[in-house]
Amino acid sequence: MIRLLIGLTILLALLVMASLAFGDVPLTWRELYNVITGTGDPASQSAMIVFDLRLPRALLALLVGVALATAGTITLAIMRNPLAEPGVLGINSGAAAAAMAVIVLMQNPPITLLQAASFLGAAIMALAVYALAWRGGTSSLRIILIGIGLSALATAGTTFLSAFGDIGDVQRAMVWLAGSVYDANMVKVERLAASIIVPVTLAFLAARELDVIRFGDHSARSLGQPVDRIRGLMIVLVTLLSGAAVAVSGLIGFVGLVAPHIARRLTGASHARILPVAALVGACLVVAADLIGRVILPPVQLPAGIVTSLIGAPFFAYLLWGRRHGQG
Repeated sequence: MIRLLIGLTILLALLVMASLAFGDVPLTWRELYNVITGTGDPASQSAMIVFDLRLPRALLALLVGVALATAGTITLAIMRNPLAEPGVLGINSGAAAAAMAVIVLMQNPPITLLQAASFLGAAIMALAVYALAWRGGTSSLRIILIGIGLSALATAGTTFLSAFGDIGDVQRAMVWLAGSVYDANMVKVERLAASIIVPVTLAFLAARELDVIRFGDHSARSLGQPVDRIRGLMIVLVTLLSGAAVAVSGLIGFVGLVAPHIARRLTGASHARILPVAALVGACLVVAADLIGRVILPPVQLPAGIVTSLIGAPFFAYLLWGRRHGQG
């Protein structure tokens, strides 16, 4: 386990270094070393590129990956469905509808308002899903079904706004919906770090509860777990993590689905092991997706959300195939 964590940390560090070196203006490894250490009289332009543009972008991608992967791990546990991810709680569709409404109806809203609206939309949808699923208690099946229904409703609202909104506003909204960290800065990095540190810590502390709830409601209750309370608290953590990530990066899909499954394959069923590995895998995925999007078709920059979808869609198909053949 220690070797696995060290290996993933080294991989993440290498991806971050590559993100600092490669781009429209590539830097040699020597130039990057000089900029980071402040030795060898580095060019001011190189320092600006590294510290003002690429470092915030890499750090924001890292934090978004940690948040989405942790949220996905929690969702898989409480829903007991290998195809579940935070989107089943309506978080993505709620954030998308709120963001589209703000962009189309207000025209050029300040970025802080857009982020606040996205987070609020995600939170309202998650609360609505949980409230409508309550029937003297909750069940994962009811939450999933109601989440799908409300997500479809929110998606219809998003489509309506895009159909009748100004073309320029709709295009800006679609860029946001694609999911990207292109406009990263250290203020966003600090805010996201402050927003997720408590939910991530609580998720790690709740690893045993996640192990228990995975056995099913009846088994968990027989072991003394207050299932409805734990599920509600876990949904709050998922909303805080996914909502914070979506607010700063838009919709970067499949990370919350792919990272937990990879982590489980590497570590086994214990969430004390799955959570840290999933967080590192998620960070690697988003950093790598942002890097690939920047260098694959220069000078065009593909949003990270498109790259993760290209990775995640085949993985999703693999999960479906595995369940069909009794492997999932």
